[in-house]
Amino acid sequence: MRAAILQIPSVGMSTSKFDYYLRIAKSKGCKVVLLGEYLLNRFFKELENTPIEMIKEQSDHHIKTLKALAKEYDMNIIAPLVIIKKKQPYKTIVKFSPTSTSYYHQQILINYKHWNEEKFFANEVAPLKAPLIFSVDGFKFAVMAGFELHFDTFWQEIMSKNVDAVLLPTVSTFESHERWRELIKMRAFTNSCYIIRANRIGEYVEDEYSWNFYGDSLVVSPLGEIENHLGNQEELLMIDLDKKSVKSARKSWGFKEALQKRL
Repeated sequence: MRAAILQIPSVGMSTSKFDYYLRIAKSKGCKVVLLGEYLLNRFFKELENTPIEMIKEQSDHHIKTLKALAKEYDMNIIAPLVIIKKKQPYKTIVKFSPTSTSYYHQQILINYKHWNEEKFFANEVAPLKAPLIFSVDGFKFAVMAGFELHFDTFWQEIMSKNVDAVLLPTVSTFESHERWRELIKMRAFTNSCYIIRANRIGEYVEDEYSWNFYGDSLVVSPLGEIENHLGNQEELLMIDLDKKSVKSARKSWGFKEALQKRL
């Protein structure tokens, strides 16, 4: 199974980069392409001061474009988007396949004083459900928002459903580089699955303070090892995922079996 990470800054209304990079990914046999957070819409802090009608226009434009590109290139595209329903914004991850479109509303949103998505978005606060799960050519993927990586409940679902790879779009910034790496490696190892993380690049300046989105998109193996990663520039990373490696890690460490004996 071959997948790809597209690491780019926010694109506004432009779609030319998607066609360019998806054509390359298709030529190399990629079946799944992952985008980072806040690429198709403005960064959250900017959205707070953006008219709802403008957000909707931008999102509707990208939905139409990515539906067409998924069909044209026979590819699954995973893209975070802000969806507007009844004039309310919902933080969403959309899976565009050649034949259908699926929507996953992020279930736990960051809610800190300097970055309060929970207050801005209309996503329901409710008992947690399983992440979006789908299969491509027998390889099982799950889609999880970056902030949701921190919560054990989601990983119980990942393990119980034998997910082979987790697709993780992020918008990591500040001095969080090493913390994110270590957390992703730990989750991949203890759940015997790949984690594919797409982080955006670029910056947002607020009151002369720069929020630097540093990239470092990467793939971590089921043994918790970084197999490949990007720097802080615009790049496309293609990844070969091996089902045998997933099965071998599960057999070697037996974490799920150890739990099942005690249920």
